[in-house]
Amino acid sequence: MVMLDDLFAQLRTASAPAEIEALQSGVWQLWLTPPSGPGAQALAKELEAGMRALQADDLSRAIATFGTLIAAAPAWAEAWNKRATAYYLRGEYRASLADIVETLRREPRHFGALGGQVAILRQLGAPRQALAVLGKLAALCPHLPGLREQQHTLREELDEG
Repeated sequence: MVMLDDLFAQLRTASAPAEIEALQSGVWQLWLTPPSGPGAQALAKELEAGMRALQADDLSRAIATFGTLIAAAPAWAEAWNKRATAYYLRGEYRASLADIVETLRREPRHFGALGGQVAILRQLGAPRQALAVLGKLAALCPHLPGLREQQHTLREELDEG
């Protein structure tokens, strides 16, 4: 956890896109690591199977696999996030949002889940909520590439409405 906290502290001050990308990559590596314990290796294999299913566009299998992971390790935020991604790709936005909420309950700084939440809220025509979520992303990484542009676009949409 200390290493994750350190990476997030660096993200708050990082301004170069390459540096931000490297820090985010470090965070992802930690998030993708299964919880330690006797079943960690099995969890890692199940995660790999789910990610292969995602890449193969076998979304039903991915959702089932990530559901198995969630049942085995309900505190693992990344299991919830991966299933949210599969639901999103299948167009099941409400199910995806529900899993994003669970992801953020376990890891409130999950920028991947926050980004997904923004995308869904925009698709569902909820620019005010999307802008609020972008504010959370800005607190985590103020210089995230594209962040300011998205905030500007949403503010313009809200002014027109």
